Amino acid sequence: MTDDAPTHPETARDDDARSAGSLDRLRNLVSAYCGRLSYAGLVLGTVMLWLAATPSLLPRGPLFQGLVSAATAALGYALGAFGTWLARYLVSRKERWRTPGRPWWIGLGIVFVIGTAVMLYWYHRWQDELRDLMGVDRLDGSAYPIIIAVAVVVFAILVGVGQAWGALVRMLARKLSRRVPPRIAGLVAATVVVVVSVLILNGVVADYGMRALNNTFAAANDETNPDSAPPTSVLRSGGSESLVSWASLGRLGRTFVSVGPSVSDLETFNGVPAKEPIRVYAGLKSADTIQQSAELAARELVRTGGLQRKVIGIAGSTGTGWVNQANLDSLEYMYNGDTAMVSMQYSMLPSWLSFLVDQERARTAGRALFEAVDRMVRKIPEAQRPKIVVFGESLGSFGAEAPFGSVATMSARTDGALLTGPTFSNQMWADTTGGRDSGSPEVLPIFEDGDQVRFINTAKDLDRPAGRPWDRGRVVYLQHASDPITWWNPELILNKPDWLREGRGADVLDSVRWIPFVTFLQVAADMAVSVDVPDGHGHNYLREIPQAWAQILTPEGWTAEKTAQLLPLLRRD
Repeated sequence: MTDDAPTHPETARDDDARSAGSLDRLRNLVSAYCGRLSYAGLVLGTVMLWLAATPSLLPRGPLFQGLVSAATAALGYALGAFGTWLARYLVSRKERWRTPGRPWWIGLGIVFVIGTAVMLYWYHRWQDELRDLMGVDRLDGSAYPIIIAVAVVVFAILVGVGQAWGALVRMLARKLSRRVPPRIAGLVAATVVVVVSVLILNGVVADYGMRALNNTFAAANDETNPDSAPPTSVLRSGGSESLVSWASLGRLGRTFVSVGPSVSDLETFNGVPAKEPIRVYAGLKSADTIQQSAELAARELVRTGGLQRKVIGIAGSTGTGWVNQANLDSLEYMYNGDTAMVSMQYSMLPSWLSFLVDQERARTAGRALFEAVDRMVRKIPEAQRPKIVVFGESLGSFGAEAPFGSVATMSARTDGALLTGPTFSNQMWADTTGGRDSGSPEVLPIFEDGDQVRFINTAKDLDRPAGRPWDRGRVVYLQHASDPITWWNPELILNKPDWLREGRGADVLDSVRWIPFVTFLQVAADMAVSVDVPDGHGHNYLREIPQAWAQILTPEGWTAEKTAQLLPLLRRD
């Protein structure tokens, strides 16, 4: 056994000094942080914090509620602090307003605690009501400490970033004021810092961020789902006779061609001999450009004999190449396999990110794929041509719309279309919704008496307006009143939308109100959990899909009873 090494007094004193110095620096940082807090900013931030607890379209868990609360409170703080600065600027006051005394801070603290407790109570009631409406489990007691902790930490970070940004502006302004008037120095300093910040975000941060994301999602794209295997059939892309390799299809492309009903499944369901369904796909790595991928997919359609089938389904995909399988399976069951489905991938990014940075690629892919297939079909005598239908969900609906400028054009060039969960960027959807018949609501419009297009929330809406004929080339928009993907829009920041000005949708609480800035952030947070709700709510679409196709195409011999039997067999993924 050895003795412990002796501790030298000088070493101990040095350690104590370093610890004391660290504590002093921490106290100084906290003191500087608190000393620069704006009283007006905290007042408005508190009000915005309470407003963030009001209900929106979907149930919010503790993490997202904490994030929304923090972001909303930080925005309120920024507006309050800016209002204080603007007032001082307008009256030409150089020094800051005197900080309120301790009674004011104590009063604000008491109001904050009582008001926050009251709003958490109402948040609890609103969430229970909304969760019961959608069949989602209620929050337990552990959610509320998480909300508070997340909100406090994230708010403190956001305010700290804002303070650092403001300190940089002031430092630069002081240096410039030695040569130019103070107000000009302040304006120039703020402009310089804003421009540099934007350049850094758009350049360095965005460049490295997108590079990292692309690398991450490229790795995910190369993975293979457990239920996917290289096809042995010549009627599927990626097989031995295919023009595209199995590896080039991407993860979701490999899923697209690997799943779906078999001939045996179809024969069991329909009770008559069936054909093997055709599924062809071009992945992001199947060709060098989007145009080449589209042409390759069209040639795959020809190779497999897809032009001789009764129905060709052109599927618009999301960023990663995902397609709602319920569309494919529904059509294959309805036509007993006498179908050919075609789609393509144009990005490796998930739908929400692709929506932000890849919209033009989605539009280009949608146009290229439809036109490539359409050119092949038009070479066939008109009497022998198969039906052509288009469909897509979310960003896939955006791409599926792209070849057509209007509902009339889509109706004339196709035999039907089903577009689910459209985004606010869907121009044809926006034009049609904006031009809806007087008296019909934004969440469920009627356009030109429903002659060519129908908007539905549930299958019974297919008969709106009652008694009106429906032309062939039928187009259906399937959208839920609670789908944030459809209703999120930057205009929510300062403009009250019609869907909150008019009567609420079937699964939207009457207590949902439009609040400037707040509603925008709430619906943005709802987008992150848009599929975490049961079918029929949010961005979760399934049961209405076969019912819509049954009316769009009216397949021979198909009945409502068959639709009911088909529903349990369908899945989104």
